[in-house]
Amino acid sequence: MSVITSLSQLDLNGKYSYADYLTWKFEEAIELIKGKILPMSAPSRRHQAISRYMNGVFFIFFEAHPCAFYDAPFDVRLLDKNKSMKANKEVFTVVQPDICVICDESKLDDKGCLGAPDLVIEILSPGNSTKEMRLKKELYQENQVREYWILDPEREMSFQFVLTENGVYGPPQLYIQDEMMVSAIFEGLQVNLADVFKQQ
Repeated sequence: MSVITSLSQLDLNGKYSYADYLTWKFEEAIELIKGKILPMSAPSRRHQAISRYMNGVFFIFFEAHPCAFYDAPFDVRLLDKNKSMKANKEVFTVVQPDICVICDESKLDDKGCLGAPDLVIEILSPGNSTKEMRLKKELYQENQVREYWILDPEREMSFQFVLTENGVYGPPQLYIQDEMMVSAIFEGLQVNLADVFKQQ
């Protein structure tokens, strides 16, 4: 088998597993969603500035908290709904959330996280809004991510999805401009969007 050193060597319509992902030797950033390759564009400067600010907020909050947070690049492997196997060949979804919080230490290993984080934050870029809003919302709901934030720097708004007792996300909570975004599952975790969106 030839070594894969470029994304162009792969069939973007093919289906790949995490075992395949581990063998690839190229520098392009990608995610796998249910076996399909989704190339990732380099984040913008503003995206990185917002991510850096959010990391500061989360570092202070979680420093004295039993849960741990991680920022991209950090592989989160998600199992298909009906899968219980944890072998690499059984994993077809690998995403890299901008920030994620994991409370169950047993999900963490040297490769990242295997299983659903408790909280996921994605920061939109001009080219990835459809992916984050539709594909990833469905993906995180299916995998029972308890809370999901989407930050939209262009429109200076954010969406918060919280898992209900029925295992589905309720209607999104919309926060705009200078409102305080408050976590539904971590008491005391809040972010002033005016401070978030002034980052450049």
